[in-house]
Amino acid sequence: MNEHWRNWSGSVTARPVRVQRPATEDEVVDVVVRARDEGVRVKPVGAGHSFSPIAHAPGVQVDLDGLTGVVEADRTRRQVTLRAGTRLHSIPSLLEPFGLAMANLGDIDRQTISGAVSTGTHGTGLAFGGIATQVVGLRLVDGGGTVRTYHEQDPELAGAVVGLGALGVVTELTLQCVDAFDLEAVERPEPLPHVLETFVERCGQEDHLEFYWFPHTDVALTKTNTRRPHGARLRPLTRRQRAVDDDLLANGLYSLTCRLGRRLPRTVPAINRVATSLVGDREFSDRSHRVFTTSRKVRFHETEWAVPLEALPTVQREIAAMIDRLGLRVSFPLEFRAAAADDLWLSTAHGRRSGYVAAHRFVQESPDDYFRAVRDIALAHDGRPHWGKMHDLDHATLAAAYPRMRDFLALRDTLDPDRVFGNDYLARVLAG
Repeated sequence: MNEHWRNWSGSVTARPVRVQRPATEDEVVDVVVRARDEGVRVKPVGAGHSFSPIAHAPGVQVDLDGLTGVVEADRTRRQVTLRAGTRLHSIPSLLEPFGLAMANLGDIDRQTISGAVSTGTHGTGLAFGGIATQVVGLRLVDGGGTVRTYHEQDPELAGAVVGLGALGVVTELTLQCVDAFDLEAVERPEPLPHVLETFVERCGQEDHLEFYWFPHTDVALTKTNTRRPHGARLRPLTRRQRAVDDDLLANGLYSLTCRLGRRLPRTVPAINRVATSLVGDREFSDRSHRVFTTSRKVRFHETEWAVPLEALPTVQREIAAMIDRLGLRVSFPLEFRAAAADDLWLSTAHGRRSGYVAAHRFVQESPDDYFRAVRDIALAHDGRPHWGKMHDLDHATLAAAYPRMRDFLALRDTLDPDRVFGNDYLARVLAG
C-alpha cells in the first residue's frame, strides 16, 4: 500500500508510487536512474514545511533523513559542507566544535538545509541575505543520474542554489559560516504608526529587526536582535520563562484565540487586543540560534511576499484597509521582515533590498479570499511570492518579475531535459 504523505499544514497530500530513503549519494543516483528508466518522476520532500505544492510527489518520493551530518569543515575559511537532509535545528551543534555559526536564520528551524535553500527561506536583517546566500558550494544529482558539483567560482551556482527542486536532488551544500556569536534580544510593543514611519530607517540601524501585527489593533510587536561576540555574559530565558512565554502564551494563547475566533468571528478584534497586551515585552540574550528561532505548535496556512523595502509600510497600511473593507476577521498576526539584495537568479531578493510580509490563516479556516487580497496588494508593489508559501501565480507573471528566469530555464534544460523532477507546481511556475 502506498504511504500517505502530507505537509506540515495539511494543505498538500500525496500517495507516492514509492518512498525511497537513500543514505549515500550513490544511492541517490540509483534512485534517479531507476525512476528515469521507468518514466516516473522523482521529488525530494525535505521536512514538508513548504505550504505550496512545490514538494508534491505523486511519483517517487525521496526522503533524505538518512543523508545528514558534516562532510568536512575548513575552520580557516569558516566553511562547512553538510549533507542535504540535515535539519536546521541540528546545525548549531554540528558547527559548535568548530566555533562557527550560520550568519542568519529564520524563525522556524524544522526544515532541511536543502529545502530551506531551494525555496529561498530567509530571516531578517538588512545586512544579511536569505539562507541561500550562505551557500558557496553545492552537489546535486541531475535528471540523467550525473553528479554535478558547483563551486563558489561557478557562475551557475547562483542559478542552482534557489533551484525549487527543479534541477536535481541536492546531496551536499557548503555554507559560508561566521564565528559563533550571541544575540541580545529586545521584544516590545510599540505604536504601529511610529514603527511604520521609522521601519526602513531602523532596518539600516539595527542588526535584525522585525515586527508582528495583529489585525484590528494599532500596536506593532517589535523584535530587535543585536549581535554580540560569543562569550559575553548571557541572560537567557529561564525554563519557566520559556514555558510561560512561548508555550503558554504564544502557542497556547494563539491556539485558544484562533479556535475561539473561528467559532465567534465577531470576537476577533477584542481577542487580538488582549493577545497584543499579553505577549512581546521582554529582554534577554543567548546563543544566536536560540534567539533567532521559536517554537510554532499552532498549525496555519501561510503566504509571503517580497516587495521593495521602501514599499513595506505602505503595503501594511493597504492590507489593514483591505481587512476592514472586506469585513474580514483575522486572528493570526502578520510578520514583517527585511533582507539584503542578492544576485541569486530566483531569490525573492534578487537585485533589490526587500521587505517581506507574511500573512497567516489558522489551519481550520479557508485562506483563499484573504490571501488573494494580500496577493493583489503585493503585486501592485512589484511583489514576488515566497516559493514555499501559498500563491497562485503562473509563469508569465513570474518571468516578468525575475530578470534571470530565462537563464534558469536554460540551466534546467541542461540538467533535467526530461523533467524527471517535475510536478504540477513546477509546470505552472516554470511553464513546463
